Amino acid sequence: MRSISWKTAAWASGAVIAVAGGTVGIVAATQGGGASAADGKPASAAGPARPAVARRTPLAPLRLVSISPASGSRAANGAGPITVTYNQPLPPSASLPRLSPAIAGTWRRTRDSAVFTPSTGYSAGTRVTVTVAGQGNTRDRSGQSSIFTTGEYSTLRLQQVLAQLGYLPLTWTQAAGATAPVQDAAAQLAAAYAPSAGGFSWQPGYPADLRGFWREGSANTLDEGAITGFEADHGLATDGVAGAAVWTALLHAAATDQRNTHGYSYAIASQRTPETLTIWHDGKKVLTSPTNTGISVAPSPVGTFPVYEKLPFQIMQGTNPDGSHYADPVQWVSYFSGGSAVHYFDRASYGWPQSLGCVELPYTAAAEAYPYLPYGTLVTVTP
Repeated sequence: MRSISWKTAAWASGAVIAVAGGTVGIVAATQGGGASAADGKPASAAGPARPAVARRTPLAPLRLVSISPASGSRAANGAGPITVTYNQPLPPSASLPRLSPAIAGTWRRTRDSAVFTPSTGYSAGTRVTVTVAGQGNTRDRSGQSSIFTTGEYSTLRLQQVLAQLGYLPLTWTQAAGATAPVQDAAAQLAAAYAPSAGGFSWQPGYPADLRGFWREGSANTLDEGAITGFEADHGLATDGVAGAAVWTALLHAAATDQRNTHGYSYAIASQRTPETLTIWHDGKKVLTSPTNTGISVAPSPVGTFPVYEKLPFQIMQGTNPDGSHYADPVQWVSYFSGGSAVHYFDRASYGWPQSLGCVELPYTAAAEAYPYLPYGTLVTVTP
């Protein structure tokens, strides 16, 4: 081979250059690389060049590294992503993980992970199984499953939505810079798990007694009344408990802006003589009337309770203290605790204990009070 004075040289095809004693030998290129003289001498001294054999470092077997949310988690965000991480990128031909129960969403391969983004998400308390399929080798922990459970919805978010929809005597304002849930199911579900920052302010005009029932972020009497009113408006059992059916309807109402059309009411039945019933509606006192509460052997329940049933007319039946039976026609009935209700009952006078536990009103006052006592209205009976 003839010598050349260049320090480096290469064929256009990518031949490998052997350098010895300042002399460069050009050898034949082979697929995947070239060859140099075996003993460091010029190629002419070593004989014909032999093709080099390309050596490829074998890839490590595909192996599962982690699954998030972690197996055993019991407070996972049901609206968040599910991430399965491997020790290397998941080949396009490899099977993606499986979810049970299956929900709408999309899988995306990104770096060493497969990430599932739900279209909406899992509801609270759902047990989710993530199964990683085998990939055809003996070190991938084939068929491994991870089980997690989604957490509970936020009580704070419940209160935010009830306030926004007009079921509480408070206004909720989102904090500056916080991300507001948009009007769709996915965003509302995400906020149910992780509510936005913000603050509540009281609507004016209600008595101070009402504020004593409020506990931001914790279940309270105001919540119970608001939930009861919402349940009635959406055809649900009026038990004042935010169960699965209530949350489903509430998130839909938030996404579609289905507001309370009855306004907010609060009533106090005072047992101080002369006894009175006073009602506030949308921050204004709308009614004060003489009333009758229960006698000593059948007292009215003391405390605060939401109206859970309403009937314009009823034959009210029961047992008198002497053991006799009664069946009395009554009108404008709003039940608030067990068999106790605000209603019309004909009496010669009003303003002192005469009933068997109910809050009795004259006819005109009862007819006026009835629409101001919608489902969920809190009725306080003082000692």
